[in-house]
Amino acid sequence: MENQTFKLRGMSCAACASNVEAAIRSVPGVDVCNVNFGAEQAAVTYNPRQTNPAEIQAAVDEAGYKAQPLDDVMALEDDVERREREAENRKLTRKAVFSLAIAAILVLGSLPMMTGLPIPFIPMWLHNPWVQLVPTTPVLFWAGNSFYINAWKALKRHSASMDTLVAVGTGTAFLYSLFPTLYPQWFIDQGLNPDVYFEAAAVIIALILLGRLLENRAKGQTSEAIRKLMGLQAKTARVIRRGQEVDIPIAEVVPGDIILVRPGEKIPVDGEIVEGASTLDEAMVTGESVPVQKTVGDEVIGATLNKTGSFKFRATRVGKDTFLAQIVKLVQQAQGSKAPIQKMADRVTAWFVPMVMAIAILTFIVWYNVMGNVTMALVTTVGVLIIACPCALGLATPTSIMVGTGKGAENGILIKGADSLELAHKIQTIVLDKTGTITQGKPTVTDYLTINGTATELHLLKLAGSLERNSEHPLAEAVVNYAQSQGVTLEEAQSFEAVAGSGVQGTVAGQRVQIGTHRWMQELGIATDRLQQQWERTEYLGRTVVWLAVDGRVEAILGIADAVKPSSAAAIRTLQRMGLEVVMLTGDNRRTAEVIAREVGVTRVFAEVRPGQKAAQVESLQWEGKIVAMVGDGINDAPALAQADVGMAIGTGTDVAIAASDITLISGDLHGIVTAIQLSRATMANIRQNLFFAFIYNVAGIPIAAGILYPIFGWLLSPIIAGAAMAFSSVSVVTNALRLRNFRPRLRG
Repeated sequence: MENQTFKLRGMSCAACASNVEAAIRSVPGVDVCNVNFGAEQAAVTYNPRQTNPAEIQAAVDEAGYKAQPLDDVMALEDDVERREREAENRKLTRKAVFSLAIAAILVLGSLPMMTGLPIPFIPMWLHNPWVQLVPTTPVLFWAGNSFYINAWKALKRHSASMDTLVAVGTGTAFLYSLFPTLYPQWFIDQGLNPDVYFEAAAVIIALILLGRLLENRAKGQTSEAIRKLMGLQAKTARVIRRGQEVDIPIAEVVPGDIILVRPGEKIPVDGEIVEGASTLDEAMVTGESVPVQKTVGDEVIGATLNKTGSFKFRATRVGKDTFLAQIVKLVQQAQGSKAPIQKMADRVTAWFVPMVMAIAILTFIVWYNVMGNVTMALVTTVGVLIIACPCALGLATPTSIMVGTGKGAENGILIKGADSLELAHKIQTIVLDKTGTITQGKPTVTDYLTINGTATELHLLKLAGSLERNSEHPLAEAVVNYAQSQGVTLEEAQSFEAVAGSGVQGTVAGQRVQIGTHRWMQELGIATDRLQQQWERTEYLGRTVVWLAVDGRVEAILGIADAVKPSSAAAIRTLQRMGLEVVMLTGDNRRTAEVIAREVGVTRVFAEVRPGQKAAQVESLQWEGKIVAMVGDGINDAPALAQADVGMAIGTGTDVAIAASDITLISGDLHGIVTAIQLSRATMANIRQNLFFAFIYNVAGIPIAAGILYPIFGWLLSPIIAGAAMAFSSVSVVTNALRLRNFRPRLRG
């Protein structure tokens, strides 16, 4: 199976999205298709042996819309989308201005008839049906031609959309008015006034065009986060080639190039510093406000800002492989995904248009038969058709998701899908892995105690360091660093074996060496009583203790400490004040774990948990009926991240960390959890407000337009008012979604 995202054109409402989705699903070989109306994207999973993007595009084209593959992030560099949207805005502006001007003249000419009063400065000839017919015709069939074309295409597909409602409503008003214009005497002979509704049809078209123009402009702002991210990128790089400094476009930088960066300049691509040092502002990518010191060997991220010194770095990732490009791609995917709450809106809109058509027909039949008044029946029918557009309902969720995921990216939080963003606000329990999440993940040896004192210290350290050099565990790295810092020369280890959750063993210089936990020593039958007191005292201080046994005898223990991140305690306190339960999960012994837990204010601790048991611990919390988020530092915690309802990876900019999580906190600061949950709550509140606006405009307006209040108060809703309400419902929904751009996390503990 292959995945492909398409940029869509030509959709005017959520019913259009359903039509496109149905067209794509009808292509043999398409497995999954999700169309996001707000993002104007279709995410398609298909079997490449049965179909291809060209066939999918053809199916969309046949349905009356346009689709273009959006699999190339770099296409956004040309800002094609913005230029196309601006061209669409210009076209809509021309048509809306023309329509509004004509509509204003027609309404002015109709005022004497509407009010029943002579208005001196308004000539009566303006109300002449032929005078109204002539300017109305271009309004409907030039400015509003897209409504009729799209309605005709929908009819050929045996479907209906918002354009169907507008076309039927205004077309009915126009055709009805045409008849008394041509044959006024027939109406007079029937005892009826030969009234015309040209101005109503023109005003409705004008208002809907104005609404669509405002909506189009507002929707363009929902993609602002993507444009901001792309705008961070440097345009050129100062590359050293053949000993010369040459400024070249970043598109021409290749991996391995040595690049010079001076103070105040942006880092053009990702790489590793090979000469010099500096302070970098990485806030634009990680959300971390404190500048970071970088020196030889450290990684640098493209688009971040060099603050103080000059340095040279070797390019490692360029073009679509840079960290910034991956962020942009993830944000695009998240914005194009569909939140579970949207399924409800989709189900409603799928039935909405046919249901409205039925209500409109019923309205006409009832009023014509009850009142015998064709004019009243026509006014109410047109009102129902116009006010019932489900456009706002279709926009309610995706616009908020687009702004919310973009806002997350601005704060260093990558949200993989809309479902994760929606679920995050329901989290009740947060499980924090200790090493690398609560702590800095850079353990160092603080205590080294041997049975025989200094006589054998260096020799034992040599055995330990030589064996641990074969392990990738953070504690092993601490032992190796400590051994090398003491001037020990390491040797090759033989028969190396890592025992998950216990330790490592092998042969060094002909001696059998085992390094691991106290529990493992007991399982191996190795006596530990000679260092029992030192072990207990070291653990009491919150150190992680590893035992060193040589040829089946314990010889030493090493106490290893991993400093707590400066912000961990404050972030955990804030989470607790938000009403969330915080649990610490660690493979360390209970005594050490509880020391760290007390330091950061966590009261519930799962200690001595082996890597394979972490997912089971998360599951046990879920069995308690809780919505659980797991926060870990990537690969080691992957099963637990997958088991949790929401997996959050403390990212260090690696591909694996991003891929393994639902949400990635780029900076590694636990305040990112607070921000992610607050953003989720704000987004869901915004979606609920949008759905309220959509239902109020579209549902509450239908019975009023149908004349339900007429028998009680004598009130009828003018089709003109209905058109204005429908047009501005979409505008109000999108405008409300844009309020999310003002989101600011509250990080105070």
